[in-house]
Amino acid sequence: MSNGKDLPLLGLGTWQATDETELETTIKTALDIGYRYFDTAALYQNEHIIGRILSEYIKEGKIKREDIFITTKLALYGHDEPAKYIDESLEKLRTDYIDLFLIHAPTPVKPCSPEELFTGKGENALTPHIDTWKVLEKYYNDGKLKAIGVSNFNEEQLQDLYDKATVKPMNNQVECHILHPQKKLFELCKKLDITLTAYAPIGSPGRPEMLKNGVTPEQEPMAHPITKKLAEKYKKTPAQILIRQLMQRGISVIPKSTNEKRLKENFDVLDFTLTDEEMEEFDSIKEDRQLFFFEFFKTHPFHPWKDALREKGFIE
Repeated sequence: MSNGKDLPLLGLGTWQATDETELETTIKTALDIGYRYFDTAALYQNEHIIGRILSEYIKEGKIKREDIFITTKLALYGHDEPAKYIDESLEKLRTDYIDLFLIHAPTPVKPCSPEELFTGKGENALTPHIDTWKVLEKYYNDGKLKAIGVSNFNEEQLQDLYDKATVKPMNNQVECHILHPQKKLFELCKKLDITLTAYAPIGSPGRPEMLKNGVTPEQEPMAHPITKKLAEKYKKTPAQILIRQLMQRGISVIPKSTNEKRLKENFDVLDFTLTDEEMEEFDSIKEDRQLFFFEFFKTHPFHPWKDALREKGFIE
């Protein structure tokens, strides 16, 4: 990253992982496989579980804190008191510092519960991004946040924050996969020396039905003919091909799974390399199929994808 800190290229996403017993097993399995990069958020309501397991492994001498990379994010309802929520994340994760802390989305809402937020009952707030960012800068300068960034910011929002910030954003985490490659945004990130992290790198096949937005399994990244052809050639899973493709683009990847077999498969992507021609095949895909639209916040003036909402019929 621009401050000299290393961002791992491969980690474990934990969205929707709220079953305590299942997540405990998942984190332990992932650590034993070799995962050292864990992505969470206040909204996921699982920081305390991840923090407990990591703390146990550190106390038992199995790992060192400096070998672990933790990303977490400020809740959308936390913009009025960012310091409070940063402190809560530090406490729940049982750590003195967070490796990368992100503003989860550019759409702040007034204080509410996660349940109210996801049922569209959150009331829009108009906190300027730079006001929230200044609090992150303070914690960064105090050493409690080793790197700071944003998530789900579009090009204009990212550039605006960059221009106003004293400590420049170091990462932007967004939906990114072969059918939504974020080429324009990635070019801006490279220009501004901002790293990119891809969520839903294999198409988020486990996302809730209410978020499928009419996309059928045959239309998912893992079912694309190029993905399937290369999976057969390299004797790899479609997910492994998609993860490798993003890593070779220089994008950090955080696939989510709680299945031991898939955890191992998703981590086993370092023994093959896609050729330049194969990377160009993916690059030639014309369709752009975004999967997440944040339609719950469609009325928010800071919504990052107004055009996409309009195309899907969420707004006029």
